[in-house]
Amino acid sequence: MTGSGQAKATDRTDAADEKIDKPQLRLDTFLPHRLSVLSNTVSRQISREYAERFGLSIPEWRVIAVLQYFPGISSGELAKESGMDNVAVSRAVDLLVRGGLITRHSSASDRRRSVLDLTAKGQRVYDEITPLALASASLLAQELTVAERKQLDSLLTKLLTQAKRLGTDSP
Repeated sequence: MTGSGQAKATDRTDAADEKIDKPQLRLDTFLPHRLSVLSNTVSRQISREYAERFGLSIPEWRVIAVLQYFPGISSGELAKESGMDNVAVSRAVDLLVRGGLITRHSSASDRRRSVLDLTAKGQRVYDEITPLALASASLLAQELTVAERKQLDSLLTKLLTQAKRLGTDSP
């Protein structure tokens, strides 16, 4: 072996030794990744039905669901309530306005502020999708005992509170 070949082998050994000393990240055990995979998997499964029946994307459905409980909020407030980024909310809002499912209008108290509301058509879509979403959630949760469901709810609440405290809640 030439001198340069020995140097390359030594460099690889040094790199391997250094890698052992560094903290390793395994995605399959990394909590944020696991929560993301779970959320995406469940959302995709539930969304198949409303995508086929109503032509809605996950962000569009989330906008409708949030507006059901928070009528008359702005896009920015909707982004915060849904945990979605402003761009995703803006795109979903535009599509839903064009589809006649929501309205965008000036606030009665501040004409400079745009607010969003469900239309009657949007309310009907919400009313049809909600049982599908609840049934899917129920099927998912049936693997857990009642005590485990309560514990999971408590743990998720704690994690969300901590994430907000750490400032990781902004999209």
